[in-house]
Amino acid sequence: MFHTLVEFSHAWEPEIEHTQKILKHLTNASLAQQITPEARTLGRLAWHITTTIPEMMNRTGLAVVGPDPEAPVPSTAREIFQAYNQAAIGLLDEIRAKWTDASLALTDDMYGEQWSRAKTLQVLIHHQIHHRAQMTVLMRQAGLRVPGLFGPAREDWAKMGMSPPVV
Repeated sequence: MFHTLVEFSHAWEPEIEHTQKILKHLTNASLAQQITPEARTLGRLAWHITTTIPEMMNRTGLAVVGPDPEAPVPSTAREIFQAYNQAAIGLLDEIRAKWTDASLALTDDMYGEQWSRAKTLQVLIHHQIHHRAQMTVLMRQAGLRVPGLFGPAREDWAKMGMSPPVV
């Protein structure tokens, strides 16, 4: 849990960068990639991450600008990338303008439960990480390069003059 807004900023800013790295590798054609007909497409996952930021955080009284969760998935990866940036960076701006460290202890009704704002911020980050991981599987299936986030991706090993680990 976060105790200060600075702690959250130090966690959220790298998460923005990691998600941007993933989103930058998407192509318009890859947005339709899915594992099964019942599963979310790669575009739907990217859009879900994007729309969740304002949807979740506006339940805390903030006014994060971003797409409506019911809005259709855009047809271009660029639109998703731009909407994500607006929401993710806008969240930082809203928190810095409207909250104090003491605000993190306040509770809000979140999906029928009472969550501290510190918990809400932590859940938002975990939610994004969870879906970003799902996206990397779909990216591989779509033939896209997956960027290394917390270590080298398969393609990065050769750039370092090394062989990838044996699978």
